[in-house]
Order: sequence, then structure tokens, then C-alpha cells
Amino acid sequence: MTTPRLLIAGLNGGSGKTLLSIGVLAAWRRSGHAVAAFKKGPDYIDAAWLSRAAGSPCRNLDLFLMSPDAIRGSFAAATGRADVALVEGNRGLFDGADARGTYSTAELAKLLRTPVVLVVDCTKSTRTVAALVLGCQQLDPDVPIRGVILNRVAGSRHETVVRQAVADACQLPVLGALPRLEPHPFPERHLGLVPPEEHAQLDTAVAHAADIAERYLDLHAMLGIARGAPTLPAWSTAWPDTTPATTARVGVFRDAAFQFYYPENLEALARAGAYLIEISPLADGDLPDLDALYVGGGFPETAAGALADNRAFRASVRDAVAAGLPVYAECGGAVYLGTQLVIEGRTYPMVGALPAVFGFAERPRGHGYAELETVTPNPFFDVGQSIVGHEFHYTFLETLTADTVSFAFRVRRGHGCGGRSDGLCHRNVLASYTHVHALGTPAWAPGVLRAARRCQTADARASGVGA
Repeated sequence: MTTPRLLIAGLNGGSGKTLLSIGVLAAWRRSGHAVAAFKKGPDYIDAAWLSRAAGSPCRNLDLFLMSPDAIRGSFAAATGRADVALVEGNRGLFDGADARGTYSTAELAKLLRTPVVLVVDCTKSTRTVAALVLGCQQLDPDVPIRGVILNRVAGSRHETVVRQAVADACQLPVLGALPRLEPHPFPERHLGLVPPEEHAQLDTAVAHAADIAERYLDLHAMLGIARGAPTLPAWSTAWPDTTPATTARVGVFRDAAFQFYYPENLEALARAGAYLIEISPLADGDLPDLDALYVGGGFPETAAGALADNRAFRASVRDAVAAGLPVYAECGGAVYLGTQLVIEGRTYPMVGALPAVFGFAERPRGHGYAELETVTPNPFFDVGQSIVGHEFHYTFLETLTADTVSFAFRVRRGHGCGGRSDGLCHRNVLASYTHVHALGTPAWAPGVLRAARRCQTADARASGVGA
């Protein structure tokens, strides 16, 4: 496997690596290269922007959520036809789940044998920048750091001094230097960027990022470093080459309110036999005929008024659940299925398929990796099944309004619905604060399709088919 590849990392979160990754991808694509984009970690929003810049789905690579073999397979599958691949790291280069940096960007770079370009915020620093880079080189010499990008330099003199210090102390090329950008083309919210679906001029923003990369970075040298990456073994791809016949209609909510889906999750459903139907709770009038429904995460709190105003659609979802439709919901999807969402004292009616009221907090109630154990029968997972995932939510379960709800999961790590449990179960609905990745939880997609086929069978019996 000889696909050129590069990983852009930082010394910390907020170093500017997302803007630069978007810019490099868009600039390489503008110059005629077929690019493959990857995001280290479980982040949906950065990945959505990288997808926009690359013109193809960005894949998440995470050593906690996935096995090394699954990561290698995903990387191999997505880079097969690419001229160059770019991976954006997360947090600082060595930041992981513990003091040893387990699951860090550095470990991913070593796993994929990918050259690293380190983005450094130079605010009020000169030679100290070289000390920080040198420390990264010496902390783990097996991490292939091959260049440095200086961010937020104060002027030409500042840039000259830092460039010389890095060259002298680290023997690394400085591949570019950016001033502090005002205004920033990608505004932030909820500890991250505003999603592309909510950006007023997203294509203009991506083009602006490409302009920045072309103006301030040595893109030719970066491409040369990518092309110098060592040859990889012929890893098996993550997915089989054949797709089975479609056996079930599975709805997927996708609009500005519900946008958090890993491409691999949708692909896994299709490979398990699903015909996917995209639906908008903001714009559609009712729910189409389905065998199962997958409601991902998003920001229902920012669209609470519009979601509440679409009364006909909410009623159609509630009626479908009452009629036996299996529904798998994550985070924002769980909130939407509840009876109410309360934000700063104002109450917004939701679907009412779950007898649960959700609130909204000023600070995250759950943020990080999650480990669950399935302890209660439910439509999608076997009892005893272990699940890994992640969560990030400001909403929380405020009250249950009926005693007919159970919890499918015991929380081993994370917060879930209150620290001990996650996975609200009611009728054929399983609604969890934990997001799963199909490559890390391979039982998930087959479980959704089994529930869909049971629904088909029940419908057939009810209509007298085969009687």
C-alpha cells in the first residue's frame, strides 16, 4: 500500500489544526488531487468539515472505539483510490486516556506509519516554541515528526526568530507560518466548530481555508513529506466487496437538527440489508412507511422551536412507535423522542414516544469515552453484550413520567442517563446517550436489521399475509 499520507497534529486543542486540515485538503483538491480525509477521535463536526473540504466522507479513526485491525482496514478501504490522505489529530499529540497517552494521536501515527506535521501556537513565544517541538521529538522518537507549522505569529520578525530557533534546535523544516486570523472563518460553539449544516456560507468558508493554505503554507513540501511515507502492508479492508440484497427499509433523520452519523454506521446498515431513507423532522410532514428508524445525534436544543412546531411529524413518529416500529436513537435523538425538552425555563413539546422529560444544562453532563454492559432485554443487543462508545451532551434526563421504562445498559465508564445507567427502553425504542461506531460495535447494525425484520414479520401477520 503506497498511498501518500500526512497527519496534522497540535500541542493542544485549539492550536488551529482543524482550519489548516480543511485548508490543505481543499487546496490539494483544488489542484486536482483526489484526497482522502480522516479525523482522529470520535468528533462529528470536524469530520463534517473535512468531508466538505475533501468532497468525500471523512472517516473517524479512534483507538478506543476500534481495534488496530479495524483502523487499518478502514484506512485501507478509504485510501484505495486517493492520491493523498490527510489525518487530523485531536487534542495534543500525546494526549490520551491516561498519563501514558493511551489512544493518543501519536499512537495512531505510529500504527499507520504516517508522517506528522506539528502545528504550534506561537502566541508570545519565540525559542520556547523550539523547546516544545524538541520535547515532542524526544518524548517518543518513534513518532515520525517531519515538519512544523507556526500559527498566530505576530509579524515578520517574530516569524524569522521562531523559524531559526526550530531549524537550529529541531532540524525540522518550517512548512508555513500563519498570522492571527480575524475574523476566523469557522466560528465555534459547544467546545467546537459550528456544524457545516448551520454555517451560512460553508462553501465560501472552505474556499477561504484553501486560500489561506495556499498563501501561508508550503503545500508542495507537505505533499513531498506525504509521498515519503513508508509503504504499508496490504491490509484487509474493513468491508466485504459484496452487498447483500435489500431486506428492510430503515429511516435516518438527517437535517440541521440531526447530523451526527459515522459513514461506517450507514454503510454497515446497508451491508446488513437496509435500504436507507433520509428524513427531516424539520421539513417533512410525516414519517414514511419504515421497518426501523435510526435517529442519530445533533443539536435538537438549537432547533427546539422548529421541531416542536412540526406537530404533524411528531405525531406520525409517536403513532409509528405505538404501532411497533423499532427505533434506535442516540443522544439528541433520544431527547427528541421524549415528551418535553426544557431550556432555560421554556418547555418545548417533543414526540412523546418516550415517557421522559429532558433538560438542558450550561455545562456538559457527559463528555468522553463510554463503556456499557447490556443488562436488560431490548430489541437490538443481547444481554451480556459489552459496548464501547462516546458521549458529549448538555442535555440530561430530568424525569421519567411512567414506570414502564427500563434501562438496557449499566454504565462502566461515562455518565449516560445519570451515572449508572444508559439506554432508555420503552416498547421497541432504545434511546442512549452513548454514540457507537459500527467498526467498534459490530453487533449494532445486524441488531437493527433483526429488529426491522421482526417488525416486517409482525406487520405481515397483522395483515394476514401467509395465514
